[in-house]
Amino acid sequence: MDSANHQKILGYFIEEAKEHLVTLEKGLMDLPTVVADQEKINEMFRAAHSVKGGAAMLGLGSIQKTAHRLEDSFKVLQEHRIKVDNKLETFFLGGYDTLKDLVERLQGPFGLREEEAEETMKAAEPNFVQLQDYLGSLVKAASQAPSAAPAATQAPPANFAAQVMVILKPMLQLFKQAETPNSRKQLLGLCDRLGQLGAKIDTWQTLVKATKQAIANSKVPFNALAPVVIKELKTASDLVQAGKAKAIVPSPTLQKLAAAAAPAAAATTSTTPQQVTIPLEPKAAAKVLIKAFNKKQLLELVKILVQVVR
Repeated sequence: MDSANHQKILGYFIEEAKEHLVTLEKGLMDLPTVVADQEKINEMFRAAHSVKGGAAMLGLGSIQKTAHRLEDSFKVLQEHRIKVDNKLETFFLGGYDTLKDLVERLQGPFGLREEEAEETMKAAEPNFVQLQDYLGSLVKAASQAPSAAPAATQAPPANFAAQVMVILKPMLQLFKQAETPNSRKQLLGLCDRLGQLGAKIDTWQTLVKATKQAIANSKVPFNALAPVVIKELKTASDLVQAGKAKAIVPSPTLQKLAAAAAPAAAATTSTTPQQVTIPLEPKAAAKVLIKAFNKKQLLELVKILVQVVR
């Protein structure tokens, strides 16, 4: 891959990493509130995970390792309800500052030089050690505290219906667009977010699973899916908010669409993948690839090409 295309893909990564840094900063600045919202913690975890994955594909070890340390820390917040204090916030912000510094250096005129990256990582290591140790102590303290009333875990998440609506709006916009494999993939990704939102609600999980199966069926047009999917998810979110989650049942129509999706999904695994004609001339080939793939796919392609060249 020539230098121009490498710089373009690197630019994609930096642009995406900066967006993820904004997500992390917003969450960390309001961490005591954020830890009570599972979806926001999941969002921060995904942001760190995405930076880690992109950095790994480009061979940016320092950024990969730093994002991984933050990802591991957010995983603790996903799995344990702990009380956030100023000390924990300071440790988290220290880790964030390290990641931000590395990305900014990467964007600089000289790029991220190895010796600078090593110095930054060495200086940040004590903070990450303290962060992990302190998280461990908070988890231990939370486990030894008197257990809360069991009924609390059965209560719906705060503003559940409103949070569902935030996800349903982009779903509706996608349904209004042209039907493509990418738009279906985006819809399935939104379904995953809906599933995470009600992770402990079995009936909600059943509905989301049926919705995903229906959307995965490329033979079902969007104009048939949209009214069923949007209405049932909206109605179910209202039931959850009202404490009536047990009343959630996929309608016969949705069940029929989901059942029809099963053989369709099996068929897609055995069909020939979509193909792209690549010209032999490198610059022309690069233009075709940039048009054919999204940013994430391009980063994955770069990783594969680097491995082959080596």
